[in-house]
Amino acid sequence: MNFETKNIKDITIFKLNEKRLDTNISGLVKGELSLILKEGTNKLIVDLSEVETCDSSGLSAILVANRMVHSVGGKIRLAAPSEKVYSLIKITQLDRVLSVCETVNEAVLELNKE
Repeated sequence: MNFETKNIKDITIFKLNEKRLDTNISGLVKGELSLILKEGTNKLIVDLSEVETCDSSGLSAILVANRMVHSVGGKIRLAAPSEKVYSLIKITQLDRVLSVCETVNEAVLELNKE
């Protein structure tokens, strides 16, 4: 699995550099996000700009991170999902639970306001 993380002040950005967020890597994504959150991050951006497709196990990995962040009073934003990925989020009505931003910069601005 190819990913990178960077910090902007108290915000951690997790960028998944994969075309597919599916069963093959969802367990690894859950593990990495869990490690990041256990390090004390309470503002997380998941940059999906490279991800072209996602399945239910990929959404599950994101939901686990969402639950972990909220359990410590933190905030999470999904940034730059492809049209396909955003469509899946809307079809599953997860846009009611997950905050989605068009760009990483927009997500950073939102988290800085809170």
